[in-house]
Amino acid sequence: MTIRVLLADDQALLRGTFRLLIDREPDMEVVAEAATGLEAVERSRTHRADLVLMDIRMPGMDGIEATERICRDEDLAGVKILVLTTFETDEYIVDALRAGASGFLGKGIDPAELLRAIRTVVSGDALLSPVATRRLIARFVAQPDTRDRYATHRLDALTPREREVMVLTAQGLSNQDIAQRLHVTPLTAKTHVNRAMAKLDARDRAQLVVIAYRTGLVHP
Repeated sequence: MTIRVLLADDQALLRGTFRLLIDREPDMEVVAEAATGLEAVERSRTHRADLVLMDIRMPGMDGIEATERICRDEDLAGVKILVLTTFETDEYIVDALRAGASGFLGKGIDPAELLRAIRTVVSGDALLSPVATRRLIARFVAQPDTRDRYATHRLDALTPREREVMVLTAQGLSNQDIAQRLHVTPLTAKTHVNRAMAKLDARDRAQLVVIAYRTGLVHP
């Protein structure tokens, strides 16, 4: 399968650099570019990309609003958003995760890591960041004024094992790590994660982590 990528960034030079990098890969292609958030939304609908590489700060509609619009559009349910930011400690990246982004990376990321990140996000396997993702989410998402007190009942749909796996996922453990911790196979761990995601309508692991903090299942 070829991964179809949409580049959303107001810097033409950066888009060009990313295009050269991505189009060189046999399993990826850039299908469109956008210089604003509004263009990103419109071209997501037109070109049906698998992933949008989204800058946060763009003129007019920013990347957060664009992410929210894409993620709440039922016709774009399969589109993943990977956010790029200049400063990985920027609290806006958490707003992007709340809006539905699947992860984030700093713009200074190594090219090989960026390509790996794209593949990982499209597969839905992990929340991405080369720095302290869990600490960042804990700091902003789990604040009392953002805690989703009314959504805790949603956790009732989970089995005890699925809750346990969700906690471990929110702590940053991979399927392999979870399998070792619980003495099960990686496939079994992944199955529990996928079932929890389905029951909670989480788009991917990133959203599962956000829900874990916002419902109070996991505390900072």
